[in-house]
Formats: sequence, C-alpha cells, structure tokens
Amino acid sequence: MRLSQTFIKTLRTAPKDETARGAQYLSRAGFVHKELAGVYDYLPLGLKVLENIKNIIRKELNRIGCEEVLMSSLQNPEPWSKTDRWDIEKMDVWFRTELAAGGELGLAPTHEEPFTNMMRSYISSYKDLPVYAYQIQTKFRNELRAKSGIMRTREFIMKDLYSFSATKEDHDEFYHQVEKAYMKIYQELGIGEDTFETFASGGVFSKYSHEFQTLTEVGEDTIWFNEDKSVVLNEEVLNDEVLNDLGVKRSELTSAKAAEVGNIFTLGEKYSAPLGLVFNDKDGQRRVVTMGCYGIGVSRVMGVIAEKFADEKGLVWPKNIAPFKIHLISIGKAGKEQAEKLYKQHASEILFDDRDIRPGEKFADADLIGIPTRVVISDKTLAKNEIEVTDRKTGQTNLQKISSLTF
Repeated sequence: MRLSQTFIKTLRTAPKDETARGAQYLSRAGFVHKELAGVYDYLPLGLKVLENIKNIIRKELNRIGCEEVLMSSLQNPEPWSKTDRWDIEKMDVWFRTELAAGGELGLAPTHEEPFTNMMRSYISSYKDLPVYAYQIQTKFRNELRAKSGIMRTREFIMKDLYSFSATKEDHDEFYHQVEKAYMKIYQELGIGEDTFETFASGGVFSKYSHEFQTLTEVGEDTIWFNEDKSVVLNEEVLNDEVLNDLGVKRSELTSAKAAEVGNIFTLGEKYSAPLGLVFNDKDGQRRVVTMGCYGIGVSRVMGVIAEKFADEKGLVWPKNIAPFKIHLISIGKAGKEQAEKLYKQHASEILFDDRDIRPGEKFADADLIGIPTRVVISDKTLAKNEIEVTDRKTGQTNLQKISSLTF
C-alpha cells in the first residue's frame, strides 16, 4: 500500500463522542470510520488487522478438528420461539425487521438456535457425532449503551463455535481442547501473557462457565486472582461457595481490571432438547445431543489490543496482527529511489509513505498507525550504505545494512 495512492488520511482529531484512547487512535489512524454510536466501518488497514486475527483463530480451531461454515444473519422466529428466546421481554437485545409480504425476522445476536436446528438435518446416529462447527460472522445486539469504541458495539464480528457430542464425557474432552486452543490463540495475538482463563457464572447452563480476560485498565470487568494466578475468577462469582469450591480464601486474592476476550459454555441439552436434536446410540436408543458453545469477539479483541498497547503517540500493533510488517519512509531523491526498489520487492508486507510531505509528518503518522517496524531510507543514511530501523514498541533505533533487513 502506498500512502500517496490510498483514500485513507490520518486525522488530527477523533469523533467528539469517542472517549477511549485506543478508539480515538483507530479513527484518527484510518483503521475505522464511525457511522453512529456502536456502528463502525472497517477501512483497508482495519480490515487487514481483522483478517489477521481471524486467520489465527481459524488455524487453531481447524487444528482441533473444527469446520467453518457461514450462517444467515436473518433469523426465522420458529426455533427461537421453541427455546423461549424470541420474546423481546426475555432477550432484549433483538433487532427485528418486518417482511414486505408479512411476518417478522430477526438479526442474529448469537446462533445457538439456528446451528442446533440445522444439525437436525445432519445428525441422526452416534456415527454422525461429534460435530464441531464454527463461523466468523457479523452479529447484531441492541445494546442500551455502546461504548469504548469497537469494544462494545451494536454490530460486531464474532467467532462462534458449537460442539455436538454423544455424551457429556465426549463434550468435556473437547471443552478442554478448546481451552488450550484459546490460550494458543491469545499467545499468537500478542496478549497471552496478560490473558487468563477465568471462572464465571454458568447462568442457566451449568454451575460455571469460563471467560478469557485480558488485563487492561480500560476493561469493564474486575477479576480476582491468587499470587501465581492459578485461580482467577470474575467478581460476579466472588462468594463463599465459589471460594470453597476453588480452595482459596478471599484474603489470598488480588483484584485488577480486565476485558473479556472470549468465553466458553457447557450448554448440555438446553437447546438440543426443545429443538429435537436427537440421535440413535449404539443400542438403538434415542438420546439428546450434548452441546457446548465457544465465542471470541473478533472486532472486540481488535479493540482490546488497540487500547491495551496504545501509548501517547498512537497505536502499537503486535507483529502477528499488524496490517503490514514494515512502515517504509523515504526522504530525499536517492532515498526515494532506493525505497521504491525495496517496496517493489516486498509490496505485500510494506506500507510505503511515499508522500511529498515533511519528514516530521511522516514520522508522526508512523507512530499513530503503529506498525511494528519503521524503516527510513534517506539520502543521508544511503551515503553510508545504511538504513534507519525503529522498533515501534520500544522506540529503539539502529542503523543497519539494507541487505540485513528481514521480512
């Protein structure tokens, strides 16, 4: 990408109602465009980050035997009525729309019902199980308050995985595989060291569920943990019963702010029973399928990372999800000629600032955009057959030979 040829422009000010620092930078750096409260467009740089996050998720889920599909966002009321979740008094986040020919449809806030209903066509015998199916898709939730930029929105991108197993034992085995896969995902996203599997409320599904919480001062949740972080729990389940279950005392726990970046639930027969998802076991007996669900808010993760690593100059992207590996800046005639050669050799991995503007403006935009490595090729450095390489995270700069630059 050449900055001289893209419609993206960095902005000196963010939308007036954008209060979170990372959200301000995402707008100013040209990653997102705000349509209205809780609704964002993803521009070329932002889309690249999203796709990098998706691909990391895909790799780990495919590795444990999951299959990707793409479900419809428009929702038939029938399966939702069977589980008593179509009633807007029971689930108040619905967006609804009326058909011109009559009748009503919903915009999916989640996909337990349609996935379960669909599987009735493909699961009838124990030989058809297990099934692990996921999608990465836009969801819609009529949130009362949308805030913190893309961390909490009314339209967002989510990875939702659903497991269908013959027994609870089979389900539990896969559940533990997902736990491990999630931690690998967060490691690759660059937040693994500060992300913890956390005991949370299981709601109507089970005694506990598990969240994955990333430590950050802008987080909406409070988590409690012991010294070695072997026990971490959400404040919502901080009570004597849970402490006894986990074998810890409240005096042993410390609190911190965190943002949820994923969750996993044991659903059991909550959806499969009312929707009639059953199978014949080895003895020919009809049994209800055991289910689980596993979510990661892709756009939310992007927002959490933007908030967590931003500094006073702008965004700081981890290497695995940055839109480009190198932000290339040319200064002077000879510098631009050499930069052009480097860009042509590695165009897919370089954001090239070839604009005819002052060097200071280029440096400020590079800091704002936050690509991990900045390379400056100038007439001055070329005179010594060198280039200037700066690490965005540490700010450390060194001179090195062009031939030593790695991609």
